[in-house]
Amino acid sequence: MSLWGEFDFCPKCDHNNLWLNYFYIHAKNSPLINLRSTKRIGPHDINILYFIFGSLLGDSYAEKHGNGTRICFQQEGSHSAYLLWMHTYVSHLGYCNESSPKLTTRLGFQGKLRTILRFKTFTYASFNWIRECFYANESGINKKILPSCIEEYLSPLALAVWIMNDGGKVSSGLKLATNNFSEQEVLTLINILYTKYNLKSSIQHDENSASNINKQYIIYISKYSMSDLSHIVKPHLHPSMKYKLNGYL
Repeated sequence: MSLWGEFDFCPKCDHNNLWLNYFYIHAKNSPLINLRSTKRIGPHDINILYFIFGSLLGDSYAEKHGNGTRICFQQEGSHSAYLLWMHTYVSHLGYCNESSPKLTTRLGFQGKLRTILRFKTFTYASFNWIRECFYANESGINKKILPSCIEEYLSPLALAVWIMNDGGKVSSGLKLATNNFSEQEVLTLINILYTKYNLKSSIQHDENSASNINKQYIIYISKYSMSDLSHIVKPHLHPSMKYKLNGYL
């Protein structure tokens, strides 16, 4: 298989007629970090798009940088093995620096010291459409929203990454922390999980949300769908995250 695998074309890029550009031809032989973001254009490996969409459904975020966009990944130090695996996956596709992320510390809630691992992709003008899909500007603040094209990119790999980022075992099933999304957006995700993968899930009010005024919602995947879910995502799960399948291996 070639470095770039199966290609996908950026739906908002003006350069789709350039099937391969300098960046792709010389991906492993050029100082990528010095290449201007406007030169880093499509097509992209379809797996990196699945990986990004699954990550952005969770805690990762898309950041405007100059004329382009870069994707930012981070995890608590307790999940360092998973974050390093993510970095290896992204760097092997040529989308970020190969240097391993380093642990950093910062003050968290009530002054608790937290250890964080993070890394960012290179900046791409052809990632701008992803940022535009995932964010809406409300009163000067970028609010994460559910992309209208999410069904297309919610592959088994994307679903696995989403679970590793924001999933958690609960009772006999699994929950997905969809707190950033509206009730209607969460219902849309539930419908996609059913129509695309025949996974039975329900919407629940997050009891830990601040108030009943600004309700937050989570997805609960039924125990009756956990065996099917395991079959779908297990090939893509990092070993340190298999516990989230709640024993359905």
